[in-house]
Amino acid sequence: MLENSIEFAAARASAIIAALPAVPAVFALRSEAGAEPYAGKSADLRRRLTRLLGEAEPGSKRLNLRQRCTKIEYTPTGSDFESALLLYRLLRTEFPGSYRERMKLRFAPLIKLNLENPYPRAYVTRRIGRLKPRSRYYGPFPSRAAAEKFLNDALDFFKLRRCDFDLNPDPAFPGCMYSEMKMCLAPCFKGCSDDEYRAETARVKDFLESCGRSLLRELESERERQSSGLQFEAAAQTHTRAEKVRGILGAVSLPEIVRPVDELRAVIVQPSCEPGAVMLFKVERAMIHPPVKFVAAELPVATAGPTGRKVPPRSMESRIAEALEQVAAAQPSSAAEWNEHIAILKRWYYRSRRVGEIFLADERGELPLRRIVRGVGRVLKGERAEEGETAEAHRAYWLARTRQDDSKS
Repeated sequence: MLENSIEFAAARASAIIAALPAVPAVFALRSEAGAEPYAGKSADLRRRLTRLLGEAEPGSKRLNLRQRCTKIEYTPTGSDFESALLLYRLLRTEFPGSYRERMKLRFAPLIKLNLENPYPRAYVTRRIGRLKPRSRYYGPFPSRAAAEKFLNDALDFFKLRRCDFDLNPDPAFPGCMYSEMKMCLAPCFKGCSDDEYRAETARVKDFLESCGRSLLRELESERERQSSGLQFEAAAQTHTRAEKVRGILGAVSLPEIVRPVDELRAVIVQPSCEPGAVMLFKVERAMIHPPVKFVAAELPVATAGPTGRKVPPRSMESRIAEALEQVAAAQPSSAAEWNEHIAILKRWYYRSRRVGEIFLADERGELPLRRIVRGVGRVLKGERAEEGETAEAHRAYWLARTRQDDSKS
């Protein structure tokens, strides 16, 4: 799995360590056959292995593997994201029973719309139970508290049940406070028909699938109908509700990465350990594919076609698209692996200071190749994303476009 392998002997430790590159890398130190390796990642491979394989200081309690190590394996990396993903794959192979604890990998908070229950409800969970679920999952959110706040604010606009027990509808059942406040259709005591509850479930699903746009369209249509009927007070109230929806869909409340996880498609651009190149990580269904190196400094040269005419050089967009098409698809072997990839993606995305950029697909599933080209240039130069290229700015842009549509309708 790791690219480079060097035999290690304590007698030649100084020369072996001095020959190692002082670069970020993922490494494994192996000893006799059958023993567990020591695996990790470091921002400076030579410095880290000097501590692990150098002369042990008398009386020191620091870990020293000089007398046990027989082989050094390592792969240079260009970013912490690449290191974390490679280390995850290494630990998953070497320590199948404890790799998750070793990486302190905690599953990401998601919203689950449980469609397997006869009376569906939405709630926050950290686990996708199966690879092909009937239920729908949305996320990842930065924290459970953020997911619960968004869900509670959103459900205030619907009448889906919020109780967590299996229902056995009975007209004698007293109901709960949500049914008392007319915030639930109350299927528990036959307060609605099954068809009415299914219709409300469909409204909630459309809201989550469209990141709230379905509810905004519904409120806009209702407001226009009320205005046409000279019901101005009702139209004002509907307008206020629409503004509240826009509030919970704002950049802080709903980051752009939050979407149905099986539709989460993106490209992550990370620095490479080689100059003039970047690493492209393709994301499909929230699964992070193996990286592909993209040498941006290569200048395409016009070549002669079959008829002898010069074929113009390919654009950067077409080269990136071709590179991404060659990436081998990563299919999860289990629901646990799917959860783990979402957790790795969430851990990187919500960092206060993250290296690299992510470009999410639009509603049609198409990647923004022009924006990716600009992002490649910024990553090569070590620049931060421009304000207009951030996910939050695109969320604000979408909300502004929604308001423009309101004024035109």
